[in-house]
Amino acid sequence: MSLPLFVPIKLPNGTTYEQPTGLFINNEFVQSKSKKTFGTVSPSTEEEITQVYEAFSEDIDDAVEAATAAFHSSWSTSDPQVRMKVLYKLADLIDEHADTLAHIEALDNGKSLMCSKGDVALTAAYFRSCAGWTDKIKGSVIETGDTHFNYTRREPIGVCGQIIPWNFPLLMASWKLGPVLCTGCTTVLKTAESTPLSALYLASLIKEAGAPPGVVNVVSGFGPTAGAPISSHPKIKKVAFTGSTATGRHIMKAAAESNLKKVTLELGGKSPNIVFDDADVKSTIQHLVTGIFYNTGEVCCAGSRIYVQEGIYDKIVSEFKNAAESLKIGDPFKEDTFMGAQTSQLQLDKILKYIDIGKKEGATVITGGERFGNKGYFIKPTIFGDVKEDHQIVRDEIFGPVVTITKFKTVEEVIALANDSEYGLAAGVHTTNLSTAISVSNKINSGTIWVNTYNDFHPMVPFGGYSQSGIGREMGEEALDNYTQVKAVRIGLSQ
Repeated sequence: MSLPLFVPIKLPNGTTYEQPTGLFINNEFVQSKSKKTFGTVSPSTEEEITQVYEAFSEDIDDAVEAATAAFHSSWSTSDPQVRMKVLYKLADLIDEHADTLAHIEALDNGKSLMCSKGDVALTAAYFRSCAGWTDKIKGSVIETGDTHFNYTRREPIGVCGQIIPWNFPLLMASWKLGPVLCTGCTTVLKTAESTPLSALYLASLIKEAGAPPGVVNVVSGFGPTAGAPISSHPKIKKVAFTGSTATGRHIMKAAAESNLKKVTLELGGKSPNIVFDDADVKSTIQHLVTGIFYNTGEVCCAGSRIYVQEGIYDKIVSEFKNAAESLKIGDPFKEDTFMGAQTSQLQLDKILKYIDIGKKEGATVITGGERFGNKGYFIKPTIFGDVKEDHQIVRDEIFGPVVTITKFKTVEEVIALANDSEYGLAAGVHTTNLSTAISVSNKINSGTIWVNTYNDFHPMVPFGGYSQSGIGREMGEEALDNYTQVKAVRIGLSQ
């Protein structure tokens, strides 16, 4: 018996909603050609939520054909006001469905409702920001004398492939889809196999917002059988990926070997969070907590390496330990829960393995260091002290609520420590001295520096990494560069 294309799901708040399960192709939810499905599990209960249809290469082909037809119709050359209207309407619909979207995200991902509500708000804000950019994608006139007239224009790049991660399913979908809708591109977006539900629900809102058929196509599936066909598809002109550095390398190679498609990658991180002696302790502790324990530590830019100047070290360690131990862990649907569950059994096992490695390396567990409860993928906030820079828990991206804390003496020393990483996604600086803040920020090799704050995003501020943390930028005007290409026109004038 075939899986229905919509299934009723009762949420913990008592409401029931209709969850799409099909592949969203050409503005319709459809079965995959194989009719094969896979299950998605609630991380907080370890119980299956529902099944969804699984995409394979033949389904990707169908989605690409729909996206190609939509691009070559009026969408890519439409009046920017048309795209603006769709984006504003979509943002309004997200606000209207905010409670449902937040509950879907907490149910499917395991994050606390507090975190998922923040994700929904940021999603709506980003779509509105993209709406404002639609009529501001400009070319220029270039003066070369009286013999020629020269101008440039920025044109949409074409059909895009987009692969999003499981840690922020809804928000990462918006970071990918916003520029597509803004610039006049079309797309095939693949959800993460462990968290497909919110992006499928979002697809129904995109249709309701007025996006023409084929502009946005959303498929669920696995990397080797759905992600790989996107990366290597000859009709896809640009691929965007958020996830691990290892997978990013595979995608970049596939893009090069297929049709040399444009690539943007938002990859891993092992970000330093630096506390100077003159930092405000109360606010700094809050930002250290947000930096590593927000979203259960499943944040690519998490401040997972804390460096504290020696004069304030003991106080920060004591206050940070108390703050970590006071965090509410558990049922993600309780309003006072800060940390929900890790997203999967695989991720739980990986984090626990790293905690064991840290103990064997000789690091001291200041707090945490173990699983929380025996049902659901919960881990206690974990702080390691007495670490060395060559320890695996200092070098490797753990992607969970695990942080190391190290003492330093001088500015020069901590800059060297901060930059001693293959990654360069983000960093934090905590000081009340403006000169220190600017000087240190300028010397750290990371794409984003947060001063006296952390994990603090805004739609107009670009985000992306240095080194092995990626290529390209999300959000801000810079994101539009990834989805447009510059055409130069030079006209000889009669004399």
